[in-house]
Amino acid sequence: MTTVLLLIASNVFMTFAWYGHLKFRHIPIWAAIFASWGIAFFEYCLQVPANRLGYGQFNAFQLKIIQEIVTLVVFIVFAIFYLGESPRWNHLASLLCIVMAVYFAFLSAPA
Repeated sequence: MTTVLLLIASNVFMTFAWYGHLKFRHIPIWAAIFASWGIAFFEYCLQVPANRLGYGQFNAFQLKIIQEIVTLVVFIVFAIFYLGESPRWNHLASLLCIVMAVYFAFLSAPA
């Protein structure tokens, strides 16, 4: 559970680093890059421990798959509430396909 919580927190930072500047398109691109790098530092401070703690409980493939689903869920919340965008049916259908991929990735996981 600690791994997943760290991944969620790191993804909040990552999402703001990668997409937060879209609301501030009036600032110069170099300023957006430097701000993003500063925010991404905190993402790494959470991501690295998440992977270290999770490896062994999960294999590397499972860690990456967990990371991707967390990234998408955090991004959906971000896009709706921060950017004010609305998901369309095809976005939700693609998310369902990814959730099914997670199911299959963990299907043969050793107990």
